[in-house]
Amino acid sequence: MGNRVALVTGSTRGLGKEMCLELGRRGFRVAMNYANNRECAELAFAELRAVQPESWLVAGDVTDEAMAPDICRQVADSLGPIDVLVLNATCLQPQLPIDEYDWAFHQRMLDFFVKSPVLMTKACLPHMRRQRWGRVIHITSEVFALGSPNFSAYVAAKGGQTGLARSHARELASSGITVNMVAPGWIPVERHECEPQQDRNAYVAQVPAGRFGTPADVAAAVAYLASDAAGFVTGQTIAVNGGNTVA
Repeated sequence: MGNRVALVTGSTRGLGKEMCLELGRRGFRVAMNYANNRECAELAFAELRAVQPESWLVAGDVTDEAMAPDICRQVADSLGPIDVLVLNATCLQPQLPIDEYDWAFHQRMLDFFVKSPVLMTKACLPHMRRQRWGRVIHITSEVFALGSPNFSAYVAAKGGQTGLARSHARELASSGITVNMVAPGWIPVERHECEPQQDRNAYVAQVPAGRFGTPADVAAAVAYLASDAAGFVTGQTIAVNGGNTVA
């Protein structure tokens, strides 16, 4: 994979950071993306550079119509054109009843999980099509399969992302480009530090595997889908949740 370039959006913390590290370990040249908090980003990037010296840190808002293609240009100028696009960027996901969500909040969910994938995928397509090889990996969520209550804006946006990915998979397969999804369950990372223990216990109690997953579990699934071994796999969802959803 030493000649391949991977961009992971929203990747200086949590699951995204572990994806970058795992792809770097496997020989990909990796671009790590962030929109805010440069200090945190630089600390994460130092970890990545220790694993894969041929890496890059790129700032930018992947929901911005002008900035998204510029992010891809910066990566191409620094590492080479993007072969593997991992769509991981996210925003805060408060759990609220239906009547407490306004449309602006719904729109923000759609911007991250539908608009951003459209912008970033379009920016990467010309190179992928020319070489007849590409990987687009959406990080979705088990919440769409579960229809989680008090989460309707997030669930709806993830449903839109799922439909988008499935349609793109069929459209791009003849060009040698695969489009797949990784759907984690609740994987505790930094943003979950304040979650009540009773909520954690209740979630684990329903997971057949009897434990939380780890960022490494998710990163391994992403690395597989980015590899040559997954060249005949497209339009699929790998649920990384210990059996909490069964297709």
